[in-house]
Amino acid sequence: MVILGINPYHADASAAIIIDGNLVAAAEEERFTRIKHCAGFPFNAIKFCLDFASISMKDVDIIAIPRLKSSRILKKMLYSIKIPNMFLSRMKAWQKFGNIENEIRKYFVIDKKMPKLYFVEHHRAHLASSFFVSPFERASLLSLDGLGDFGSALWGIGEGNKIKVIGGVDFPHSLGFYYTAITQYLGFLKYGDEYKVMGLSAYGEPIFLSDFRDIVKIRINKIGYELNLKYFDHSKKGSYISWDEGEPIQKILYSNELINKFGQNRKKDEPIEDVHKNIAASLQRRFEEVFLHQLDCLYKLTKIDKLSYAGGVAYNCVANGKILDKTQFKDIYIQPAAGDAGLAVGAAFYVWHQILDQPRLFVMEHAYWGPEYQDYDIVQFIHKFLNHKDFSIIECRYSDEVVKETARYIADGKIIGWFQGRMEWGPRALGNRSILVDPSRKEMKDLLNKRIKNREPFRPFAPSILEEYVNDYFNQSYVSPFMLMTYMVKESKVCDLQAAINVDNTARIQTVSKKCNPLYWSLINEFRKIKNIPSLLNTSFNENEPIVCSPKEAIDCFIRTNMDVLVLGRYIIKKEYETTND
Repeated sequence: MVILGINPYHADASAAIIIDGNLVAAAEEERFTRIKHCAGFPFNAIKFCLDFASISMKDVDIIAIPRLKSSRILKKMLYSIKIPNMFLSRMKAWQKFGNIENEIRKYFVIDKKMPKLYFVEHHRAHLASSFFVSPFERASLLSLDGLGDFGSALWGIGEGNKIKVIGGVDFPHSLGFYYTAITQYLGFLKYGDEYKVMGLSAYGEPIFLSDFRDIVKIRINKIGYELNLKYFDHSKKGSYISWDEGEPIQKILYSNELINKFGQNRKKDEPIEDVHKNIAASLQRRFEEVFLHQLDCLYKLTKIDKLSYAGGVAYNCVANGKILDKTQFKDIYIQPAAGDAGLAVGAAFYVWHQILDQPRLFVMEHAYWGPEYQDYDIVQFIHKFLNHKDFSIIECRYSDEVVKETARYIADGKIIGWFQGRMEWGPRALGNRSILVDPSRKEMKDLLNKRIKNREPFRPFAPSILEEYVNDYFNQSYVSPFMLMTYMVKESKVCDLQAAINVDNTARIQTVSKKCNPLYWSLINEFRKIKNIPSLLNTSFNENEPIVCSPKEAIDCFIRTNMDVLVLGRYIIKKEYETTND
């Protein structure tokens, strides 16, 4: 049984294939189009999944799509008829989904019989994307994001191969929109910029917390939340996002009341002042209060201390890092593509388990579900795109040699582009498409920004650490393989990680397992033998673009930036000319 899950006409368009209940491949469209958060129809992602599975669309039995069926969405759309702009945009999107069969036939050869289409409600697909690939037999379930099928949250219980929904929150109330609106007010206007404000929050004090308690309210002794809608425009003007093709564009969500409260909004090129830092800190603190309240109430409802959590809001790793300390949950599972890209996986597994009643066989223990390139492919790219006069190229016979040479370069203060195995699923580079440096060199943060990343100085980098040493370095020992938890660094270890931590001595960590990524584990371990530090600073292999997917993109990024060394599979490439800090 072959099920293709696709997330079309939505931000983070994506595709995934499961065969007989096991995930085979998954990827976001942005990695192929090179457009961040790419929307539209995920042709390239689908093609990759089919090719990797060595099948064609003719072999697909079912296509699972995270969208309400037309008969059900009409009822939901009745609300938006009061908001003409929103109603028209939703009608346009609905028509796209209504023509999905024609779109699939346009791109792929299909016999007369079309694969059966199943539509799965947005938040149910989110819940499925986490629970059905988690190690939990029974768990409390939560989905939080901006908006999907006119809902912003859903919660329930997962047991075996079934999900039972208990409740949810509908438009216009949304924790995702709350965070996005303040992000826009602070001058960060691109779709997905919320993580920047999360990083900025560490630089301020939550002096506006009482004001933010008026902006978003909790339901006392009851799960759920409400926005004070006078601070927001989306309930009157709609929540338009362009999802047809290319990069999504989100219209402004906040109202003039927010400006009356805090003063004129920051323009994107204006300096960041203390007031902006304090607003960010207050935004984050209030979010954590509301979020942790939801979890407390959820636990009281379910009495199950395992949590499966998904939705775009699940990328708030600062809040995630407090779940174990601040709630009664003992175990957490958040899959690596917790946002809308993960809907492709969620829709597919929802059909397999919830609808077809198949038993669970699969656990997503790692994030490496994208394209990979063999040595032969890599050699072809090297010959085609590198001028050999400008680079020295070493071919290593064994992986041990690659690891030892690379660890030595990192210990010597070099900036390494590391390209290995299958590309990561989700927004984090997790050791296969990474830029790596020595985390103990304080200058590395500024050096990376100056020479490669060109990003805001307040945004922290992150450490990858061998999972055996987590408790030695952090105040929490719970594993975080997908870089979705932020923990406090122990005072005695701050110097070891000083380039990879935020100003408040916290770090968004990736715990590295020898089982799940033996090569990356070996590289960090080799560095540990040299510097007595079981960690590397790991940032995504890109320069203001989606993470590199192919060797060509890795080579392009290596050439146009001041990276020192590129490790492509078994090939170590070093620039013969001197890199600079300019």
